[in-house]
Amino acid sequence: MTGSAQIETSNRHSTLFVMVVALFVTNLLISNVIANKAIELFGYPLQAADLIFPISYILGDVLTEVYGFKRARRVIWIGFGCSFFAMAAIQLGMHLPAHPEWPDQGAYEAILGNQPRILAASFCAYLVGEFVNSAVLAKMKVWMAGRHLWMRTIGSTVLGQGCDTVIFLTIAFYGIWPNELLFAVMYSQWLFKICYEALATPLTYLIVNKLKRAEGIDVYDTNTRFTPFAVRD
Repeated sequence: MTGSAQIETSNRHSTLFVMVVALFVTNLLISNVIANKAIELFGYPLQAADLIFPISYILGDVLTEVYGFKRARRVIWIGFGCSFFAMAAIQLGMHLPAHPEWPDQGAYEAILGNQPRILAASFCAYLVGEFVNSAVLAKMKVWMAGRHLWMRTIGSTVLGQGCDTVIFLTIAFYGIWPNELLFAVMYSQWLFKICYEALATPLTYLIVNKLKRAEGIDVYDTNTRFTPFAVRD
């Protein structure tokens, strides 16, 4: 191995770790807010969130590569909890009675009023996709003895984003969109996210290397239980 396995001996977290977590959660929350807008990019149908949501996977790769699967697992659940709270607050705001002189209730509902089916699709896709991405990257790191980071980040994205895309679009739009359109959007979104990850590889290398040097750690998940539900591991 190119580095020794590190063991967490404290619940204290560095400022750098907290910054990465904050960026991860912020990106996730913004993605959920702008997801309703459909866009077209280079002739491919996408959602506005597709332009920034892959950053969550890049940051997930950074967390897993530097700090290990166990810490990444906690962050994924933190992101889920924050997203759930944000969506609950938005729904509360939507259902509170509007002031008689406020004219924008319809616009609020149109932009932020995600249907329960869309919310369920988003939460399920996020949890499955992020955990698959993190577990695959962590296992590949052990198998490859820490080499070929580019292969591990792209390989984990192929599987993680594949799960995310298929689960979200299937739960959200199966039976609503024609199957031909559904499969076309699945493919275009999946391909876009893979290309996004590949293009971001130099930046991922830069961040990972700087964090490893600054933190003095390089975690290998040699004895980790790859379950999303472990409270203490």
